[in-house]
Amino acid sequence: MELSDVCRKILKNSLDLKAGETFLIVTDDAKKRLAEALYRAGQAIGAETLLIVMKERQRSGEEPPRAVAATLIEADAAVLITEFSLTHTRARKRAVEAGTRLATMPGITEDMFLQGAITADYSEVKALTERITGLLDRGRRVLIEKGGQRLAFSIEGRKGVPSTGVYIHSGESGNLPSGEAFIAPVEGTASGRILVDGSVVGVGKLKSSLLLTVKDGRLVEAEGEGAGRLLELLGADLGRSVAEFGIGTNRSARITGNVLEDEKVYGTVHIAFGSNLTFGGTIEAGVHIDCVFKDPDVKIDGCQVMKNGRMSGTAPKR
Repeated sequence: MELSDVCRKILKNSLDLKAGETFLIVTDDAKKRLAEALYRAGQAIGAETLLIVMKERQRSGEEPPRAVAATLIEADAAVLITEFSLTHTRARKRAVEAGTRLATMPGITEDMFLQGAITADYSEVKALTERITGLLDRGRRVLIEKGGQRLAFSIEGRKGVPSTGVYIHSGESGNLPSGEAFIAPVEGTASGRILVDGSVVGVGKLKSSLLLTVKDGRLVEAEGEGAGRLLELLGADLGRSVAEFGIGTNRSARITGNVLEDEKVYGTVHIAFGSNLTFGGTIEAGVHIDCVFKDPDVKIDGCQVMKNGRMSGTAPKR
């Protein structure tokens, strides 16, 4: 499909954009060209389409300018297509609370528009994502095992969040492309070690494993490819807090080095560090960095949810 056709399909199928609605696109210079394609698609649908180009943020989780946050609240639907993620920001959270239907596309490329996760059957993605979200909702404790390493933490009292790729009702939001169920682990409960072999935000696709050591909910040591860069991005304070546990549910997604697609890959899970205030946690760190790894074993309350990346009760990977 041509880029223009893909943009119209996204706006109709994922956001149910209608003629006469106020549609806001927030972008930066890095993603301006792709944002302009969405702008033209919004106009073609007949929406009152607005495009705001802001200064590029320095890291994922950094807030946009106040004027952008205020305009987001007034929109019927919005797309945030930026180099660094605005997903875990107060601005996104407040817009959704005000009823904006919203999709975030951090770091998306033209290749990702035309291939991979965006081409998925989103009815299938939605069904699997909601099933896994239910398991997280009911769960109390998670155990992840990979390569002889183990990481455990509590999710008791926390709510799972589905990112289905379909945001057609007031106040729904998530990534595009999408396909993950995620949750905020209880602060201070995560301990153990885990091998990351997929990708890391700010580092990219890994050629060798990165070993992370967590104690009392905090990253205390990183060894291997990208370790120095990861610690630099997180800083020395709240940025090193375990913030998120997520499971990918999109069979069309690929490991590309871009976490927007990588964390959606079926058979992967991810742990993020930094902020989680926007999805049920208590940490506001001004940074949110995801670490993706492949083919783990996952147990929730002792029950096997995933074995070597294959989810219980699901068909084999394609």
